[in-house]
Amino acid sequence: MPEVLKAPLVVEFPFTRSLGPVQSAFLTGLRERVVLGVRTADGRTLVPPVEYDPVTAEEIGDLVEVAPTGTVTTWAWNHEPRRGQPLDTPFAWVLVRLDGADTALLHALDAPGPDAVRTGLRVRVRWAAERSGAITDIACFEPYDGSATDDEPTAHSGEFADKVTGIVAQARLDYVYSPGRAQTGYIHALSGRRTVGERCPSCRKVYVPPRGACPTCGVATSEQVEVGPRGTVTTYCIVNIKAKNLDIEVPYVYAHIALDGADLALHGRIGGIPYDQVRMGLRVEPVWTPGARYPDHYRPTGEPDADYETYKELL
Repeated sequence: MPEVLKAPLVVEFPFTRSLGPVQSAFLTGLRERVVLGVRTADGRTLVPPVEYDPVTAEEIGDLVEVAPTGTVTTWAWNHEPRRGQPLDTPFAWVLVRLDGADTALLHALDAPGPDAVRTGLRVRVRWAAERSGAITDIACFEPYDGSATDDEPTAHSGEFADKVTGIVAQARLDYVYSPGRAQTGYIHALSGRRTVGERCPSCRKVYVPPRGACPTCGVATSEQVEVGPRGTVTTYCIVNIKAKNLDIEVPYVYAHIALDGADLALHGRIGGIPYDQVRMGLRVEPVWTPGARYPDHYRPTGEPDADYETYKELL
């Protein structure tokens, strides 16, 4: 049996969101070295601010400045900082209740070690040298001995010129993926330009790519069955937006393809034909590029279209 494959995988995309008046004022304030909270009807000051009272659900927008100094309410030591975290040396994650606030703000505390951190520790904001209107404008917190500071609250109104109106956050997930026994066999077969599925011992359907178990019967599968290489387009879509890092000119067609002998359609790109001539029932075959471990795309075989009755169950 071939070795089960493993590989690092990264899923990443930019998430763009607009800001309402409260969040806009908060982030713009950070850019200007001002920390703003929002006051509720019962007099509580929430930092970071929210647009709706978490207790009454009433809309709130009464902005109030709080101090850049505060008290650690709880903490955890981070021995190994990761990519994108506030500091590249070991630090503490802390919840800090800023002076004048009734809730705590989560951020990093730059401390020489866990012995230097405790609940009740007085801290203050260390501002980033370059600020753009983001939570990272607070570079971190640092221990504070109570001496004078130039950042005392000035009862700021929350009104700013050139407000921050939107942010782009890079959402990213790093993990190690293992395809498991069944899909490892499938991938190894592709390296030899073959496509294999697995047959269910109960219903006798052949699933491609194999999953290690029948999705219908729930029983384990192990019998490998070679399918294709030709197949039938069961359904498709026309892609009109060019994907980042994908060197394919739009528009192009992405389709579900039922390979001959398979009882589950897989997906692939259709090439060698104008996008507006792709249709359900089109007979196709894989096109491989040198050194590739999977087909680059599928192209028409020139055969007559498959009858709808032969693939309707695979839509």
